[in-house]
Amino acid sequence: MAEGTRDDPWVLRTPPGSSEYTLYRDGDELICQVGSTKLTYQARAIEDLHAWLVSQRDWVPLGAADEQKPSAAGTVEEWGRSESNPVGGWYGTRKGYRGRFGMYLPPLLEELGLAELTHDARNNRMRAI
Repeated sequence: MAEGTRDDPWVLRTPPGSSEYTLYRDGDELICQVGSTKLTYQARAIEDLHAWLVSQRDWVPLGAADEQKPSAAGTVEEWGRSESNPVGGWYGTRKGYRGRFGMYLPPLLEELGLAELTHDARNNRMRAI
């Protein structure tokens, strides 16, 4: 398994398996590189998302959406931007690119052995391990 550093990033695939991207930890941030687009999330999202999934006790829909679009209720995406999560809002840190939490964080939790995902063409879900 990769170390998750700039020199040895995690190479991941989106839940449907349609796109490859890299993700690594840099201090308190997770850097997600998708083609030429760079997204950044708070690194604590790994532990916080896992804890939330444990509390859900079942499969949760991912519901990935861009920052400018509303998130579906009860999804990982909604939780990743909710005022009721541990950071009180967005885990994404780069204005205009704060969304897609439900697309790019779940495969990392799966890679780390913290969650399992479905890998269907759409409407994927995840749950804590």
